[in-house]
Amino acid sequence: MNYSRCRRRVIDTVRKWSLKCAAKPALVFRDSLSPSQLPLLVNPWDIVLCSSGTLIACENALVVLVIWQNPALRAPMFLLIGSLALADLLAGLGLVLHFTCAYLLRSDSAQLLTVGLVVASFSASVFSLLAITIDRYLSLYYALTYNSERTAAFTYTMLVLLWGLSLCLGLLPVTGVNCLAEEASCSVVRPLTKNNIAVLSVSFLLLFGLMLQLYVQICKIVMRHAHQIALQHHFLAATPHYVTTRKGVSTLAIILGTFAACWMPFTVYSLIADYTYPPLYTYATLVPATYNSVINPVIYAFRNQEIQKALWLVCCGCVPATVSQRARTPSDV
Repeated sequence: MNYSRCRRRVIDTVRKWSLKCAAKPALVFRDSLSPSQLPLLVNPWDIVLCSSGTLIACENALVVLVIWQNPALRAPMFLLIGSLALADLLAGLGLVLHFTCAYLLRSDSAQLLTVGLVVASFSASVFSLLAITIDRYLSLYYALTYNSERTAAFTYTMLVLLWGLSLCLGLLPVTGVNCLAEEASCSVVRPLTKNNIAVLSVSFLLLFGLMLQLYVQICKIVMRHAHQIALQHHFLAATPHYVTTRKGVSTLAIILGTFAACWMPFTVYSLIADYTYPPLYTYATLVPATYNSVINPVIYAFRNQEIQKALWLVCCGCVPATVSQRARTPSDV
């Protein structure tokens, strides 16, 4: 009698335990599931980033194609614009690949590589903007000797340095110095650590300060030249040179203001926040930063007269008279 009762209790206990395990398999065996077996939930913000990456890649691919196929666009200025377009193109592809790896391949190693590509590409984009600023300053300060072999050699040197430094920054998330194993060391952008993001943010602030100083010097040079030309006409405000120069200074302000508006929120937020902050804040500051790569072709490539001619030739095989006869003004700097 006692043996039968004990046997019944053991059977009931085993049955209850089995039912309990069958009711919550995801909680019990969650860690043992492969990534492909986990439920797929797509973050809408990641869709926005992927869409931005697609637009960036398509837009800048057109600029790279035009500069690559046109032998006339080999001056230092066009090489730097091509470097900027190539960097933004790779950044757009990096965003798309990161979305693919995160939701399709679902591999930590692949995500490290794509994050490294995104970091290197956006770094190259910012460095290219600095190189373009330096080139514009030199073209005004050394106007008589700008078109020389020394200028071309200096441009190639800048390109090698900026891409080399960008590749070094892109290695930050893939050298093992990441927060995959220790979440407390994470920054607002996983898998970059707080030290990684601090290096990137401080570098951006230094580059922005240098660009600001160079643009101030460019404005001074342009205004001084316009003033000298205006004195020869005896009427400062009435001359077309003064009007176009003022427009050029306004263009420089728009360029620098757009750059700061896109990148400054994310840079400041990266310095003051950590992994405990809501991801919404990270996305809300990161998405506008990607828009800078959307705006860059409009500011630096599509407004350029020579690139406009090449685009018209590629698209319709002819160049409108309004484009071919338009004179270059200080607003084109």
